[in-house]
Amino acid sequence: MSRILVFPGQGSQAVGMGKDFYDAFPTAKAVFEEVDDTLNYKLSDTIFNGPIETLSQTEYTQPALMAVSIAIWRVMEQEMRIPWDMFAMTAGHSLGEYTALCAARVLTLADTARLLKKRGEAFAKAAKEKPGKMLVSLGLSFEKVLDVAIQTQCFIANDNSPEQVVLSGSEENIARAASLLQEAGAKRCLPLPVSGAFHSPFLRGAASEVKEALFEIPMLPPILPVISNVSAMPMKIEKDIKRLLFEQVTSTVRWREIIEKAYQKGITDVVEVGAGKVLGNMAKRIVPEMNGFSICTVAALEEWVSKNR
Repeated sequence: MSRILVFPGQGSQAVGMGKDFYDAFPTAKAVFEEVDDTLNYKLSDTIFNGPIETLSQTEYTQPALMAVSIAIWRVMEQEMRIPWDMFAMTAGHSLGEYTALCAARVLTLADTARLLKKRGEAFAKAAKEKPGKMLVSLGLSFEKVLDVAIQTQCFIANDNSPEQVVLSGSEENIARAASLLQEAGAKRCLPLPVSGAFHSPFLRGAASEVKEALFEIPMLPPILPVISNVSAMPMKIEKDIKRLLFEQVTSTVRWREIIEKAYQKGITDVVEVGAGKVLGNMAKRIVPEMNGFSICTVAALEEWVSKNR
């Protein structure tokens, strides 16, 4: 049995996420407190008490989801004595890539929080300067969605699974794409509740700000391979990690390919750590032979540990 450790991205947030870990484990509480201190505001209060409208603003969502994931991961490492080499590699979806780099000790918790606060603010600013929308297509292949994207001048933001692809673009072009996707046989087309056209050229302004922030932050070599959203390959040296994180802002998240390549390398289990169950559930849709498990509650962690000691 070989495992990949994965961390969720935007869309998995929910008011109250991680609260059971905060209440049960000093290690988790310390993570939330350090993030609060680093950011100079009580992000934990927004995480635990909402409102969801505030938590879903990208400048709050990004560091919040990271804090929850790292709190759970540190409980696994320090209180459950789960060794990091139980996992062959790690990856994260969009902002989750920063979480993966923190878990792999490339980034400190404080620096990860600072970067994601800056990234979230840059995303929000870029979305106001160049408004856009995102749309998820369900039931069509990547190739068919790409054809529609080309016709409508939209961009592939996320290649999530064989039948789930996300587009970014202007409001007008996304509306045209939704119509063409339905004509092509999409089971559903759903607008995403985000503030802009993420992972597309619409965020070039944000990419520049992220680049500036990245080059102020020191990075260490990863203790386990971290797979890039942009290249679907391991990120190894600081220069390449920073370049790929910069490119990630405007590039496609190649999640389907990351999981397929993991399977080809012998990975059998996808273990998602953090809020929600998106990536754990997605694993079997990408590769039916793989197992997906999501550790988002204390009960889920206890169940996983009991099966994997």
